[in-house]
Amino acid sequence: MKFRGLYLILLVITGLYFTSCNSSGGKEEKISTDLVKNPNTAGGDKNSGTLPAFKFEEIDHDFGKVIQGESVSYEFKFSNTGKSDLIIVDVSTSCGCTVPSFPRTPIRPGETGAIKVSFNSAGKFGFQAKNILVVANTQPNTTLLRIKAQVTGPNSDK
Repeated sequence: MKFRGLYLILLVITGLYFTSCNSSGGKEEKISTDLVKNPNTAGGDKNSGTLPAFKFEEIDHDFGKVIQGESVSYEFKFSNTGKSDLIIVDVSTSCGCTVPSFPRTPIRPGETGAIKVSFNSAGKFGFQAKNILVVANTQPNTTLLRIKAQVTGPNSDK
């Protein structure tokens, strides 16, 4: 009788595991795998002539002096200078105080877009430098953006 109860609990846990890991909430947009091109092969051959490519107006931004507790934002503007649709897969930051937002739809060749980065200086003081890592279907597949600020106290001259 003990084994039957244990078996039932194990069966319920297994069922919950498989159903919870498969839930996307129906909000994810599906992107065709035809848009993702990887020129790297096992043989080492590369054909990057048809890939999308980032061209950022700038990859570093200095907010200058920021009063502690203030939130500031900046948009890293870019264009797709490649020959196929550019897809930004992920944008991550080196700190929870820096929050990115980016286009979730493909950027066609010649089109422009922006990655907005917001920095919250609450609890920070002194020189702050944060990295933003952009992962896309480009070659190389990562691009590093940077922001910096000098966080001063509320009674300091700006």
